Amino acid sequence: MSLTAGIVGLPNVGKSTLFNAITNQKILAENYPFATIEPNVGVVTVPDERMDKLKNMYEPNKFIPTAYEFTDIAGLVKGASKGEGLGNKFLSHIREVDAIVEVVRCFDDGKIIHVEGNIDPIRDIETINLELAISDLDIINNRLEKVAKKARTSKNKDDILEVETLEKCKNALLENKPIRQISLTDEEKKIIKSYSFLTLKPIIYLANVKESELGNIDNEYVKKVKDYAKLENARVVSLCAKVEEELSELDKADKEEMLEGLGLDGSGLDKLITATYDILGLATYFTVGKDEVRAWTFKKGMNAKQCAGIIHTDFEKGFIRAEVISYNDLIECGSELKVKESGRARLEGKEYLMQDGDICHFRFNV
Repeated sequence: MSLTAGIVGLPNVGKSTLFNAITNQKILAENYPFATIEPNVGVVTVPDERMDKLKNMYEPNKFIPTAYEFTDIAGLVKGASKGEGLGNKFLSHIREVDAIVEVVRCFDDGKIIHVEGNIDPIRDIETINLELAISDLDIINNRLEKVAKKARTSKNKDDILEVETLEKCKNALLENKPIRQISLTDEEKKIIKSYSFLTLKPIIYLANVKESELGNIDNEYVKKVKDYAKLENARVVSLCAKVEEELSELDKADKEEMLEGLGLDGSGLDKLITATYDILGLATYFTVGKDEVRAWTFKKGMNAKQCAGIIHTDFEKGFIRAEVISYNDLIECGSELKVKESGRARLEGKEYLMQDGDICHFRFNV
C-alpha cells in the first residue's frame, strides 16, 4: 500500500533540513516494494518495537518493516494559487499526496532570513492554508458552472447531490474552514474524492524549533501553533530539524547517546512518522516465519479478504480463511504452538475486520 506525506512550508523554515534527515534514514531499497524512488522522495520505516520482538523470536532470513514515502514539495510563496513561484505545479504536487506535513518556523535566527521579514508562525500557516483554500475554491467554482446547469435541466439525483456537496464545501471554505472539518456522508465523500481537494487532506503542523528550545513547553511560538491547531483538531509535532539531520547520520548506539544527552525519549522524526501514520488511519498486521517477518500496512476498517489482497491479488481472489493470532497473545504465550494450545488461535472469514497487531496466515485457492 503506497502512501505519501507531502512536506510543505514557506522558504527558509527548515523543510530541506528535515527532508535531509528523512533521506538519511538507513532503509534497504530492496525491502521497499513500491516504485522507483524519485530525488524528492524519501522513504521512512514506521517505528514499531513489536517488529524487534518478532525478529528476535523468529530469527528470520528477511525482516521487512512497514514503510511509506515523504515528498519534499518546493517552498510555497504567497500567490501560489494565482501562479506565483511554482504556482500550479506546486499545488499539483500536493494533490498527489495522502497527508500534509506543514513545517512552521518557531525560532529566531538573524542569520536565516524569513521571506516575510519576521517570525510569525500563525501568519505563515494562514498564508499556506489560504493558498490551498483558494485552489480548492477555483476547482469548485469551475465544476459548479458545468454541473449546476446540467442538474437544473436533467433533474438527475446524482448531479443534484454533487451540486449540493460542492456548495457545502464552498460555503465552508468561504468561512475559512477546511473541507476536512465538514461533516460529510459516505456518499458525499465518494462524490468529491476525484477532486483531490487540498483542504480535505489530513494535516500535521510541524513546529521547527532551535536545539536549545527542545522540550521547552513554554516556547511562545509553539504554544501559538498548538492553539491554532486545536481549533481544527489538527496535530502538532515539535522537533529541531537540524538535530534530526545530525541524528540521522549516527548509528543506533550514538543516536541513543545523543538523545539521552539532549534529555529526549526519542527522535522527533520518529514521532512525526508515527503521527502521520496515525492520521492516515493506518494500522499494521504481520506475517511471520523463519523465512520472513514482515509488517503490512492496512487502512483501519479493511476486512481480512481485502488485507490478503495487499500481499497479492491472488490471495484476495481465492481467499478461503485467515488463521489469526494476536501479537499480545503470542508474546504472552511465547510461541504460536502455545497460543493454539491455549485456544486463542482463530480461523476468520472474509468479513473479519483486521485489527492492529494481528498475525496472519492466509488460506487461499486460485
